[in-house]
Amino acid sequence: MNILILAAGYATRLYPLTLTKAKPLLGVAGKPMMEWVIDNLAPIDGIEKVYVVTNSKFAADFQAWADHYNQTHAKLAFEIINDGSTGDTDKLGAIGDIQFVINRAGIAGSDLIVVAGDNLFNQSLEGFGTFCHAHQQPVLAVYDVGCLDEAKKYGVVAVHENGEISSFEEKPAEPKSTLIGIALYYYPAKTVAEFATYLAAGNNPDQPGRFVQWLYQHTPVQTWQVPGTWFDVGSKETLEEANRIFAEFAR
Repeated sequence: MNILILAAGYATRLYPLTLTKAKPLLGVAGKPMMEWVIDNLAPIDGIEKVYVVTNSKFAADFQAWADHYNQTHAKLAFEIINDGSTGDTDKLGAIGDIQFVINRAGIAGSDLIVVAGDNLFNQSLEGFGTFCHAHQQPVLAVYDVGCLDEAKKYGVVAVHENGEISSFEEKPAEPKSTLIGIALYYYPAKTVAEFATYLAAGNNPDQPGRFVQWLYQHTPVQTWQVPGTWFDVGSKETLEEANRIFAEFAR
């Protein structure tokens, strides 16, 4: 099983903070956002390599981060992949980046966890790996935001009794539930090949949740509820809030 961390965006809503530093490398409660992701994924059994896809502007910064991480933590095999983009005008989009890494690294025959590098988790995701190994079908991580107004900002998910997705609606005006899909996904090797099919059909290459919206209509997609606290940083105000919330978990 490989892990692919999406870190090629330019986070223009956080300017000027992200003019000189990639969003996943911004600090939250004493460590980069990336480390809240990696520290909680690291306990998953069977990880072969962690791929980080980024852009020309920040590739060297991510390499320096990975080298430092391996000096101070249990070693993981990192590979930083530069998608060649230099700004919002020539970016590949998240789904385009996934396919770029699949081709560049030759990992079409391996299971793949995909996660956004700016997710904040406060608890181990080892259970996610165990669940994925057991089910061997695509899995979308979900989180209960607890408020219908808050759910309007995200992709709202409804599930069958067996946990599979029954509907996935992006930013609905009237959410049917408070359960949202977040940017943490598992794709068995047989599904990894479907990224090429999705893109060849001319579908939107950005926003990784769009692939799940397309996929669940012809392939059963399981859900797994994230434990503890998950947080999405989208603005300077929410970055300040994240620092306040996660300071408690950093103690």
